[in-house]
Amino acid sequence: MGLADYRREMELCQRCSACKFMPLEKVEQYEHINVCPSISRYNFHAYSGGGRMVAGVAMLENRIDYSDKLLEVVYNCQMCGACDVSCKYSMDMEVLEPLYEFRIQCVEDGHTLPPLDNTVKSLRKQGSMVPGPKAKKSQWADGLKVKDATKQKSKVLYHTGCRTNYDKDMWPAAQAAISLLQKAGVDVAIRGNNELCCGGRAYQMGYQPDFIKTAQKNMELIKKSGAKTLVTSCADCYYAFKVLYDKFDLKGDLEVLHTTEYLDRLIKEGKLKPKKKVVSGVTYQDPCGLGRKGEPYIHWKGKELPGHRRLFDPPKEFRRGTYGVYQPPRDVLKSIPGLKLAEMHRTKEYAWCCGAGGGVKETNPDFAAWTARERIIEAEKAGVEALVTACPGCKRSFMDAVKKNGSSLKIYDVAELVASAV
Repeated sequence: MGLADYRREMELCQRCSACKFMPLEKVEQYEHINVCPSISRYNFHAYSGGGRMVAGVAMLENRIDYSDKLLEVVYNCQMCGACDVSCKYSMDMEVLEPLYEFRIQCVEDGHTLPPLDNTVKSLRKQGSMVPGPKAKKSQWADGLKVKDATKQKSKVLYHTGCRTNYDKDMWPAAQAAISLLQKAGVDVAIRGNNELCCGGRAYQMGYQPDFIKTAQKNMELIKKSGAKTLVTSCADCYYAFKVLYDKFDLKGDLEVLHTTEYLDRLIKEGKLKPKKKVVSGVTYQDPCGLGRKGEPYIHWKGKELPGHRRLFDPPKEFRRGTYGVYQPPRDVLKSIPGLKLAEMHRTKEYAWCCGAGGGVKETNPDFAAWTARERIIEAEKAGVEALVTACPGCKRSFMDAVKKNGSSLKIYDVAELVASAV
């Protein structure tokens, strides 16, 4: 599909601003009602989901052309999907999909940003969206005695992800995940230095051909490994393998699980038993790729019927973020003795983004840092000692924000706490 295929969606926008805020019925207090970091930061309609769709229609009608300001608006978006689910609380229309297509159109027309070009060049050259020597990809797993999926068959393949491979601060979460799976008797393997990026972030940035090529190669390697289940601790990777691969008919019958889903299963089956108290009060960050964007992709083929009311034949079901992975990580945390979970005001499909997505961290690090700081402030008001998440992108963003702003909050991945408790 292309931008023109979503013209109907973009023309449906009535500038009601629902894409900017939590639905009224979900609002508990005034301070934290915004869901879109971009419009909250820049406070001009063009930076909202609806504003970008208006620009998309204008592009199709040749009423505007590429400019530095247009590219600033298009790329200063974490692609977190909050605008999409907030709009769909009352509307049957796509918001995130046209935003993807707008970026894809920009790339096809040669209007990109150098930091994103460099990131994708890294993917093309060494199979990773994060620059770093291939020989050090599996360094995090030293001493774990985990199977090598390129040499040994296994039922479960653990996908580490680029961010974790090259960030030592993220290694404890991956090490904890592998140790817990091994302790529970799971036949798990990793690809080590031969792991290939999921490609999901390339798609978010608008480089669709690079994403598809990477996804096809990944599925070839996964089938060759014999694994029937892929597990990852990265929310972006989870979204790519589970949703985007399915969207492009590449996933097949591969079972895709996030670490928190698998740990929840193992704990409820009695194969893992958290026994120790490790931390008292925590609040949980719903990663965008695991939460609202992580619900299963819905395949639909049909047509929209003419008329002033929106009807489809056959009826079309919209992804509204409702069926993302919300309860498993919370159940896992609640299984830890003495741990009390306090929720922030914006949770689940209306959670505030950490700032790491959509290429913003590469093109506008100040905006990414501002987004993370906003969430740290909200977490602090929950009166807890730690902020727990389930994605290395979130963890890195929050660790940097805590350090920069002098917060006393501790930052953990769910798997780290479980490993300590077990």
